[in-house]
Amino acid sequence: MLRFFGPCFIALLLFPGRAASVAAPSAGLEPGYRYMYNLDFGAAHQVFRAWQASHPEDPLGFVSDAACYLFSEFDRLHVLQSELFTNDRRFEERSKLPPDPAAKAAFKESLAKADQLVGQILAHSPQDRNALFSQILANGLRGDYAALIEKRNLLSLGYMKNSRRIAERLVAIDPSCYDAYLAVGVENYLLGLNSLPVRWILRLSGAQTDKTEGVEHLRMTAEKGRYLGPFARLLLAVAALRDNDRASARALLAGLSQAFPRNHLYSEELAKISP
Repeated sequence: MLRFFGPCFIALLLFPGRAASVAAPSAGLEPGYRYMYNLDFGAAHQVFRAWQASHPEDPLGFVSDAACYLFSEFDRLHVLQSELFTNDRRFEERSKLPPDPAAKAAFKESLAKADQLVGQILAHSPQDRNALFSQILANGLRGDYAALIEKRNLLSLGYMKNSRRIAERLVAIDPSCYDAYLAVGVENYLLGLNSLPVRWILRLSGAQTDKTEGVEHLRMTAEKGRYLGPFARLLLAVAALRDNDRASARALLAGLSQAFPRNHLYSEELAKISP
C-alpha cells in the first residue's frame, strides 16, 4: 500500500515560529498566519490582501492568501483530524470531498498570480529566497488540495517531490531558511512509512524515503521555522501517535493549544489522548 498524505504543508497549518531568513520584507505577513491558525480567516485575508496592495511584487502575499483559502476548506470539511493520518485503512478509504466552488476558484487564482510573480523574479534572480520559498509553498498547497480534497494521490506525490527539490535548492543557498526543511522532512517521513519494496520503487522515481531523516528535518523546522514551525510540531505529534508515544504527542498538542486557543483542532486532538 502506498502511503503519502499530501505534502502536508497543509498549507495551512503553517504557524509563525522563531525567526528565520526567508525574506525580511515578508515579516509583515506573520500576523495573518496567526489569525489563520486561530481560525479567524477573515482577518487573515485582510492582512494578506493589505500586503499584496503594498507589495504587489511579492509572491508570498498571494501564496499566503491561497493557504488561507485551503485552511478554511480543511476546517469546513474536517480534514485534519488525527485519525485520518494514524489509521491507514481510514485514509485509504476516505471519500473525495465536495469543494466550495468559490473558494476553489479563489485558491487557484491566488496561486496563479504567485506563479506569475515567481517566474518574473527567478528569470532575473534565480537564487531569490523569497521566490523559491513561495514556489515550495505553492507546490505544497496544490499537493494538499489534490490529496486531501480531490483524492488524487499520484498528482499529490508529484507536487511533494517538486517541493522537496526546490527546498533542497533553497537550503543550499541559505541553510538558515528553516521553513524549507519541512518539504524535505515531509517527503522522507511520509514515504518512509511504506514497506521496503514500495520504498524501493519510490526511490527509482526520484523520491526520498528515509523516515528517520524526515523526522530530523521536521524537528529542525519545529524548532526554528518562521512560518511553518507550529505545523512541523503538529506533524511530529502525528508521528508520535503513530509510534504510540502519547506523552510526546500530548506535550506538542498542549503547546499548540495554548498558543492558538481559538483553534479547536488542537484542544480536540489533545482531549482524545489525555489520561
